[in-house]
Amino acid sequence: KAVVSTQSTGIYKLSKKGLTPSQIGVILRDSHGVNQIKHLTGTKILRILRAKGLASKIPEDLYHLIKKAVAIRKHLEKNRQDKDSKYRLILIESRVHKLARYYKTKSVLPPNWKYESATASALVA
Repeated sequence: KAVVSTQSTGIYKLSKKGLTPSQIGVILRDSHGVNQIKHLTGTKILRILRAKGLASKIPEDLYHLIKKAVAIRKHLEKNRQDKDSKYRLILIESRVHKLARYYKTKSVLPPNWKYESATASALVA
C-alpha cells in the first residue's frame, strides 16, 4: 500500500509538470521499474488523474492529431503548392472528426464540441 500511494503522488507531480499520461507511464517504466501502473494500483494513470481532477479536457490521441493538423496548416501557409501535404491534411482532419464523433458518443467530449481549423491552434497551445 505504501508503494501504491508513493506511485500515485509521483503521478500527480509528473502531471503537474505538464506531462501526458503516456509520458508519465514511460517515465515510471524507465526510471522506477514499474512496467504497468494498472498492475500496481488497480487503475490506469488517466483514471487516477481524472479522480484528482488533473486530466486534460481533450483526450491525448485527439490532441496529438489536432497538433499534427496545425503543424501541416502552418507548413501549407509557406508552401502553397505542396499537394501531398494538402492531401495528408485532409486525411488527418477526417480522423479528427471521426475520433471526435466517437468521443461524443462516449461522453468524453461535450456534445457541442466541434473541431474548427481556425481555432485549432488555440486548443494545442
